[in-house]
Amino acid sequence: MDLIPRALQLLLDKDMIGFAGLWAEDGVAEFPFAPPGWPARLEGRAAVEDYVRDYPKMLDIRSFPRQAVHRTSDPDVVIAEFEAEGVVVATGEPYRAAYIVVVTTRDGEIVSYRDYWNPLMVQDLAWSH
Repeated sequence: MDLIPRALQLLLDKDMIGFAGLWAEDGVAEFPFAPPGWPARLEGRAAVEDYVRDYPKMLDIRSFPRQAVHRTSDPDVVIAEFEAEGVVVATGEPYRAAYIVVVTTRDGEIVSYRDYWNPLMVQDLAWSH
C-alpha cells in the first residue's frame, strides 16, 4: 500500500490539507489511548482536516527514520509502524515518538485510521489539543 509512505511524506511537507485529503468523505480516525481532553474519534474528512490543520505550528516533524508496513490477509488493511523525529515548536525541545497505526482503505481512500500513539508523551510537551 503506497498510501502510508505518501501520508508520511505529506506530514514532512507539512501539507495537512493533503494529509486529510487521504481520508474518504466518511472516513474516521480513532485514538484508542487518547488522554482526557483529547478526541478519541474523528468522523469524516472535514473533522480530520480540522484536527490536523495546526499540527505544524505545534510539532515540526523532520524525519521518519523507521518505517514498516505490514500487510494483512485483507488487502485493504495494513498495520504501519513508524518513528517520528522533530522539534516541539513552542519549546525547541527534540521530539521522538513511535506510532502503530491500523489503516483500512476503500477505493484508495482511508475509511478507518486507528492510531495507537503513546499518550504519556504529551505530558512533556508544551501543547495540547
